Amino acid sequence: MRNTKIKSSKRILTAIANYFIENIKAYTFIAIIFIIGIILAIVFINYLDESQRNEISTYITTFTNSLKDGYTIDKGALLTSSIWKNVILCIIMWFTGSTVIGIPLVLGIVAYRGFCLGYTIISLTFTYGTWDGTIFFLTSMLLQNLILIPCILSLAVSGLKLYKSIVKDRRRENVKIEIVRHTIFSILMLIMLIIAALIETYISTSLFQTIIGIF
Repeated sequence: MRNTKIKSSKRILTAIANYFIENIKAYTFIAIIFIIGIILAIVFINYLDESQRNEISTYITTFTNSLKDGYTIDKGALLTSSIWKNVILCIIMWFTGSTVIGIPLVLGIVAYRGFCLGYTIISLTFTYGTWDGTIFFLTSMLLQNLILIPCILSLAVSGLKLYKSIVKDRRRENVKIEIVRHTIFSILMLIMLIIAALIETYISTSLFQTIIGIF
């Protein structure tokens, strides 16, 4: 029984490794789009004037100070909001990735998520300094993003693969097979995104509140 489980695990890992190797160019392209989004966020914040930066800092410090003063986060509401946002994100990326004209929107979503991540990190670092800002990010955002970001990139790659299949092979049956594959893959990513929402709500939030109490 143990040997069977080990063999099954090896097969799964091999299949995952082969998938990434086969699609390394697509993942590289999507990762570059994501990084461009992060760079745009850095440029955007650097061009803000002092008053706008102060507004961002004030918003962040007000929130963290409220946690220090005993404000409790409604985890039920946070979980519902996080799951709902991730479900909407997955549906949009599945739908737009299933159409030829929707690929630019998929790339736009990837760049936007990179922008949001970069914006948050830079905002935290110039509000609390590099060290404290990094700690806040690691405790409040890192864990769920370790799942969220790969899922978004993978959904985009899946959409690109479907786009290439539609363009290169216009046979209806083959296109249908690729659409089914893309749909099944999107469902798997949706499950992972829900897990990310659970981690954000019950692990990252608790870690962040603990760190806030220390600081």
